Amino acid sequence: MAMGWMVLWTFFDKLFGLGFATVPEKSWFAGASPTAGFLNFGVSGPFSEFFHGLAGSAIIDWAFMMGLLLIGVSLFLGIGVRIAGYSGAVLMFLMWLALLPTENNPFLDEHIIYLLLFLFLGSGRSGQFLGLGYFWSSAKLVNRFKFLE
Repeated sequence: MAMGWMVLWTFFDKLFGLGFATVPEKSWFAGASPTAGFLNFGVSGPFSEFFHGLAGSAIIDWAFMMGLLLIGVSLFLGIGVRIAGYSGAVLMFLMWLALLPTENNPFLDEHIIYLLLFLFLGSGRSGQFLGLGYFWSSAKLVNRFKFLE
């Protein structure tokens, strides 16, 4: 639930500009791109040109924001944790790639730690203990398609 809240907080801060990482005038609600700042000015290393090319793209903005929302809601509620965990791991890997070489450690930074945590959440039955995962996993659709757990 804590990881879900952390991801949801990022979504809401970028959506409304709550004044923490995103000021109100740079919010998605105000018409600003939620990815442009990071992709234009925050990336470094061998993949920077690739990530610069993605900056400000409406498709990338929507994919990023919907990813944050769905991963956050899923982890917070404990439903679809497997997909959310693996999706969160992919998101963290892409953010790690965008920051190579990392600022404080040549390899291991918080994105890799979060990636490992997302993989752990996705591979276990973490949604079963807190949240709605127990009820979710007993649904016929989820029993038929186990990847939905």
